[in-house]
Amino acid sequence: MTSRRDFLFTTGLGLGGAALAGFIPGLGTISAATAAELIDPLAPKAPHFPAKIKSVIWLHQDGAPSTLDLYDYKPDIIKLAGKEVPSSFLNGIKTSTQGGVGKVFASNRTWKQYGESGAWFSDLLPNLAKQADKLTFIKSSMTIGATHDISILKLNTGDLNPGRPSLGAWISYALGSANPDLPPYVVLYNGKSEPRAGSVNWNSGFLPAVYQGTAFRPGNSPIFYLERPELRTDVQQRSSLDLLKHLNQVGSAKHPSDTELKARLRSYELADRMQTSAPEAVDISKETEATKELYGLNDATSASYGTTLLRARRLVERGVRFIQVVTGEPDGETEITNWDAHNDLEKNHSVKARQVDKPIAGLLEDLKSRGLLDTTLVVWTSEFSRTPWGESGTGRDHNPWGYTQWLAGGGLKAGYTYGATDALGVQVADKDKAVDTYDLHATVLQLLGLDHLKTTFLNNGRSERPTVVYGKVIKDILA
Repeated sequence: MTSRRDFLFTTGLGLGGAALAGFIPGLGTISAATAAELIDPLAPKAPHFPAKIKSVIWLHQDGAPSTLDLYDYKPDIIKLAGKEVPSSFLNGIKTSTQGGVGKVFASNRTWKQYGESGAWFSDLLPNLAKQADKLTFIKSSMTIGATHDISILKLNTGDLNPGRPSLGAWISYALGSANPDLPPYVVLYNGKSEPRAGSVNWNSGFLPAVYQGTAFRPGNSPIFYLERPELRTDVQQRSSLDLLKHLNQVGSAKHPSDTELKARLRSYELADRMQTSAPEAVDISKETEATKELYGLNDATSASYGTTLLRARRLVERGVRFIQVVTGEPDGETEITNWDAHNDLEKNHSVKARQVDKPIAGLLEDLKSRGLLDTTLVVWTSEFSRTPWGESGTGRDHNPWGYTQWLAGGGLKAGYTYGATDALGVQVADKDKAVDTYDLHATVLQLLGLDHLKTTFLNNGRSERPTVVYGKVIKDILA
């Protein structure tokens, strides 16, 4: 005998489904979600229009590298080295980021143009320079804020304050999972500690908790407590999970708006499957020696980051939609943990560039050789960049007003540069071409087949979207 209450909660269509949808945040009416989505919120969903890519590898360079010393060649910095920054370059900006405006500082770099595109690279990135014609540069990037934690949060969620979903969470919500045995959104990092500010940068905000990122730590065991206890059998574990599933379903029926409970129910099942799939996905032991060499695993400085990027490629092969990679400290380093070079930029950037140069170049080459680059988007970015003036005589201050990011992969004009900074690399030269976080997010979503204006979620009566109330697709960089 089915009770009236059971009928209302279990009928996916009709009045029961409509009533249920009214209680679940973000759905509003049953037309906003299929019955399958109510059963499995990570069921694959169709994009708004045909997608150019299937996966994103988001390479966050923690600490803000100086793109003036990597990609943005400015001869005037050399000409004006040791002199005051001309006031004309400072119009319209607040310069109290850290230590005020110092004198122009020129680092000891040599520059060359590479590829048919003629893109400039410094001698810090000899391997990535060979991939020049795969890259799409955005040299007119800007953001708000000049404090690491705040600007990193904005880069990931579009807001300066915690509470909004990360871009990866929005993508998981909009597209679901392409592999039921792995999370659609994975965070990778190298080094001994979790990335700066931790999970606030990959959480689901006001979206249901099931869409948050899953952090895979370094080492052979990517997730804490994933392994089955030694004395526990498969049958015992399955029986426990079945009981938990039943109890959670009963509780979920009584509390349909409790997304944490729904996420927990699904996470138990996913964890069971991931005991096999997750370790296998990040196990690089069967990769060829040539592949390991390609990613720089034979160099102590680049080995841990190279391992992380090789794992990112393996996750792409297994259908993970969004992989967020955060740089950690190189192995054996205690002083240089990130790109934050307020002092001794020469030492800092020499170590950090050696850490990431070969692995990133290897990732691009590997994706291309396997036919994956056409369906994958690689994004190289940071919270902001650094100023042309010196700090403490040997470093650079924070610069949110004008810097370089790049993308590579499907749907882009390869070997193309969009926008520019002024002659000293202080600000975006043409404000009409300024690219903020919201624009970058809108463009990534566009390549995934999602209209950022139509990717919405009803939160406390307000229709929210990934780009808040801003954002435009950078159409000039699209193929």
